[in-house]
Amino acid sequence: MAEVFIGVDVGTGSARAGIFTADGALLATAKRTVEIWREPGEIVEQSSEQIWQAVCASVKEALGQSGVEASSVAGIGFDATCSLVVLDPEGQPLAVGPSNDPARNVMVWMDHRAAREADEINATGHPVLRYVGGRISPEMETPKLLWLKRNRPDGFASAGYFFDLADYLTFRATGSLSRSACTVTCKWTYLAHERRWDPDYFRRIGLEELADEDFRRIGTDIVEPGSALGTGLTGEAGHALGLPVGTAVGAALIDAHAGGVGTLGSAIEGQAAEVESRLAYIFGTSACSMASTREPAYVDGVWGPYYDAMIPGLWLNEGGQSAAGAAIDHLVTLHPAAPKARRKAEGDGLGLTAWLERRAREAATGSDVVSLARGLHVVPEFLGNRSPFAEPDARAVIAGLGLDDGMESLVSLYVAGLCGVGYGLRQLLDRFAENGVSITTIVASGGAAQSDLVRQVLADTTGVAVAIANAEEPVLLGSAMLAAAAGGHEGSVASAMTAMSAPARLYTPAGGETATRHDARYAAFEKLQAAAREIRNAQAAR
Repeated sequence: MAEVFIGVDVGTGSARAGIFTADGALLATAKRTVEIWREPGEIVEQSSEQIWQAVCASVKEALGQSGVEASSVAGIGFDATCSLVVLDPEGQPLAVGPSNDPARNVMVWMDHRAAREADEINATGHPVLRYVGGRISPEMETPKLLWLKRNRPDGFASAGYFFDLADYLTFRATGSLSRSACTVTCKWTYLAHERRWDPDYFRRIGLEELADEDFRRIGTDIVEPGSALGTGLTGEAGHALGLPVGTAVGAALIDAHAGGVGTLGSAIEGQAAEVESRLAYIFGTSACSMASTREPAYVDGVWGPYYDAMIPGLWLNEGGQSAAGAAIDHLVTLHPAAPKARRKAEGDGLGLTAWLERRAREAATGSDVVSLARGLHVVPEFLGNRSPFAEPDARAVIAGLGLDDGMESLVSLYVAGLCGVGYGLRQLLDRFAENGVSITTIVASGGAAQSDLVRQVLADTTGVAVAIANAEEPVLLGSAMLAAAAGGHEGSVASAMTAMSAPARLYTPAGGETATRHDARYAAFEKLQAAAREIRNAQAAR
């Protein structure tokens, strides 16, 4: 049988595997859930061992469903959330929190326990911060490492390895200690364009141990995404995954970046396939917005510019929000009609937001859906503003909500929340444009972007065309493209994107009265956001 490639995606709550042909057709998928532990103090943890077992079970099931022989698998690629994994020198898990449970050895990306450490790092004004938009985030790894050193000094000192989750997966698969330029550049402050860590940065922020040991615990061999690692799958990993020993393994990507790779190469009618004019927008629990450029673009409040971080040879700027789909889910539960609506949704076999979307489509067609928002305005920053303001302490604002407790009011709140997500994206695109990054098409993917209504709202709120690749699982496809590059079927990640991408469908923004209405709502969004910032600053000054 012809060669096939496996893509593995570890998201916040699950591990998934997909089997793909050489032209990007999906043959089968499988999924396993992953447990999350939450504690006071914005602590969010997982287990690397449980994640690995979920990966192995998903790969075996997907392979079985596909009917493909394991010997036909020519490569496997991984992506994962940008979570911190801590292991001892023997590769065994170490506890990272007050539970003292070594099984809980992953600080999840959304864990904000290191907010104080991030503020202190930002106060140094170190030149390295120029490559994270001027401000580091508590979601990144150096603030978390500093928290560990201060709060769990014995564990920090005894740790043998600190991995980004994606690199942990390739380590578990191959035994290779190589790190992907994607993970260490985007989340650890590696300067990929200079091929080095900056020891002065680590000494300045209080992590001098890592510099003194020549960065042995965080990575000394940094490679491009899709690079073949080690000698492929080890015997132990091959047995666990149900794949032949030596199967090629590609250097990994962060999950959102895999979505970018899996979608940006799509053919769009009437457009040249130039990734520099396209924004990869991965709309799921969180939202990631990624723009690629030939030359570095420095955009305040936007992570990057990162070299070699998504598409080898290009610079990357990464914006987004920590809560996007999750913000909409939370928003609608605040309404008094939510319990009744949820019961109706369950009766129809739908989730609450999917049911509200159907109600909205029944009440208005196409771009007219904005009329359902009426006088409601939402700034959905429930978990801060990641970009373009880099304000992790920002919180949501809801204006115009009355005493109406009916279903129509709930639908209005849902639509207003979607518009708020779109206006946040528009704000980012405006900031990009001010800094010479011109985006003509948003290429959207992710679980929250799987409806015509959401796609049209994104186009209308931003005023930019939205393309949706006709790929069932674009994030998994992106990881499979890494596998194709590592296995030698494609000469590079870029060529794999061309060969394996699906064509895209385009949603164009409405003009006329609809555009005018969105302009007015966008102005209101910015006023509410600014007012909330002014109030926060005044309270902080007391």
